[in-house]
Amino acid sequence: MEPKVSAQAGTLESSDVLVLVEPVAAGSGRRIELESNVMTQYGRRIQEQVILMLDRLSVSDIRILLKDKGALDATVRARVETAIRRSIQQP
Repeated sequence: MEPKVSAQAGTLESSDVLVLVEPVAAGSGRRIELESNVMTQYGRRIQEQVILMLDRLSVSDIRILLKDKGALDATVRARVETAIRRSIQQP
């Protein structure tokens, strides 16, 4: 499953994460960009959650930008999944 159009999910509110996804050329790989006010403490964990969802959804070529405001793991996973499903235009 590969993204077809740019899409987003989430907000910039406290305890949430804004996720933006963009399609890239086949074979480009995954490009994950993360901005977080808790990067030092949880940056690696947030990236692990993103990779988990990309693996679960079988996405290999994508650019994904996250602007985290202290979201919990479940919120990160849900926002990533929603943005990807919007991008591939699947309900």
